[in-house]
Amino acid sequence: MRRARTPALLTGALALAAALAACAPVPQPVETRLPPGMSASAPAPTVSVPSPSVVTLSPAPSTSVAPAPTTAPSAPSDDPGALSCGDGGSRSVSGAEQTVRIVGTCSELDVSGSALTVDASGATVQTLRISGDRARVTVASVDSLVVQGNDGSVTSAGAIGSADLSGDRTTVQSGGTISSVTVRGQDNVVRADGGVGSTTVEGRGNQVG
Repeated sequence: MRRARTPALLTGALALAAALAACAPVPQPVETRLPPGMSASAPAPTVSVPSPSVVTLSPAPSTSVAPAPTTAPSAPSDDPGALSCGDGGSRSVSGAEQTVRIVGTCSELDVSGSALTVDASGATVQTLRISGDRARVTVASVDSLVVQGNDGSVTSAGAIGSADLSGDRTTVQSGGTISSVTVRGQDNVVRADGGVGSTTVEGRGNQVG
């Protein structure tokens, strides 16, 4: 009985193994799917990388401002009616019965005429020449004064270097000194608060001191 059962068991085991082998999954080939419009031979898409942008900055404008050129006016703005010698120029005034203002630094100021009034109290004068009668001149200071005429008057706030008078009845007054005085004529008066230096007087009735 045992020998007859063994072949039968073997046969059943083989049949079971064959059935299991038939049911085992068969490996399937792998299929690669591509997006529509692309083939397997098409190259891979490239991605463009933007190049770095370069921004050129213009230099900041300079903050320095060049000074505007300035010119010396012929007369100060607060006295537009005055005549200016500028810095070392010269002026001439002539006429009769007129009043004129002079400013600046005058190398030479000439006054000629009759009954002229010249206000040069805002000017310093190197050489002041007066010719004519009844001239009235005021000046800040004068280096050399020459007067030819009668009945004139010269007043200087500062010193007078030298005074030369030819004529009658002229008065010269200095708020400083007068280094030298020469008088030719009659009844002239020369006064200096700071004193008078050398003196030459020709004529009668002259007063110097």
